[in-house]
Amino acid sequence: MEKKNCPIKVEAESPYRVKERAFEYADKSYRWTNNMERIRVIREGIPFESLDFISSQLNVSVKAALAIVGMPQTTYNKKKNEHSLLDQRNSELILLIIELIQYGQEVFNQEKEKFQRWLKKPNISLGGQTPESLLDTTTGIEEVRNCLNRIEYGIFA
Repeated sequence: MEKKNCPIKVEAESPYRVKERAFEYADKSYRWTNNMERIRVIREGIPFESLDFISSQLNVSVKAALAIVGMPQTTYNKKKNEHSLLDQRNSELILLIIELIQYGQEVFNQEKEKFQRWLKKPNISLGGQTPESLLDTTTGIEEVRNCLNRIEYGIFA
C-alpha cells in the first residue's frame, strides 16, 4: 500500500490469503503471523496516529475516524501529542479496520478510489446501510468483510 503523508505502512505477503500482517510507525514495527501474536500487538497497544492512517485510507476526516472509535477530538489531540498508545479495545478495532481496508483494496484490484466509493454507497446486503457506517463494531466489520467475500467470489445474492 502506498504511504501517503502518514508514517504507518501496511504490508502483506500474498494478494489473496495474507500470511503476515504488519504496519510500521516511526521506528516501531507491528507484525503478526498468527492470532497469538495479534493478541500481543493488541495488548501492547498501537499509536494514536493509526487513526490518521484510517482516515486517509477511508477518505474521511479525522473527526469521522474518531466517531468510529467513539473518541472525542480533545482526547485524540492530547494523546497524539503525548505519543500515547490506544487502549486494547480501540487497538483491536483499528487492526480489524486496517485488515478490512487491505482486503477491500485486494477485492477491488488495488483501486483505492473504487473501494472508497463502495464503502460510501448503501448496500442491499447490509440492510441498505453503507459499509462505512458499520465499521464501529466488530460485528459490523465482519458483515462488511462477508459482503467483500461475496464480491470476490461472484456471489451477489
